[in-house]
Amino acid sequence: MKTKHRTKQKQHWQPAEWESKLDARTQNIENPYFNPSHEPGSTNPRRIVVIKNMRESAVETLYARRKLDDAQKQAADRFRATWERCGGAGSSAMDYSREVVDGGGPRDPISERQVDAGRELARCRTLLGARSYDLVCRICGQGYSLSDLSPSNRDRTTAADNLRAALDDLGAMWGIITRPKVKA
Repeated sequence: MKTKHRTKQKQHWQPAEWESKLDARTQNIENPYFNPSHEPGSTNPRRIVVIKNMRESAVETLYARRKLDDAQKQAADRFRATWERCGGAGSSAMDYSREVVDGGGPRDPISERQVDAGRELARCRTLLGARSYDLVCRICGQGYSLSDLSPSNRDRTTAADNLRAALDDLGAMWGIITRPKVKA
């Protein structure tokens, strides 16, 4: 009687459904915990590798698809940081009609950083105009994608072009992009 010798088949790893939808890439960045007073090495590296989710925001997705260049990405990140520092959609005003409970004293709801961020956003709105500022707010600040803003491909292409132009203007205002001077 012959017995068949069964060989164990190698099982291939299959990602779970949620894992296949992630668009993560590794990126080599400067180590925020690097201490220059110590010798660089394995315990004190200058640069570290991090995993970055490319679908974290619409700006990351556009940058990953090479629709935005490095300077436009920097301008979008700076706008987003200013937007978040201001408090997102806006800061709340002090409400004098509310009663103070639990021993908490009156507190100013708007910090100085928020006021500075609001002034910076006002400069951005003056530079860009209402329509372009709204587009940059929705995509860079609120995280909308281009497909969320418009259903047609033509409108999305136009919005992407307008976004790139607005980010170029913001980059020039903040000194990220240096434009050559035009001789008159």
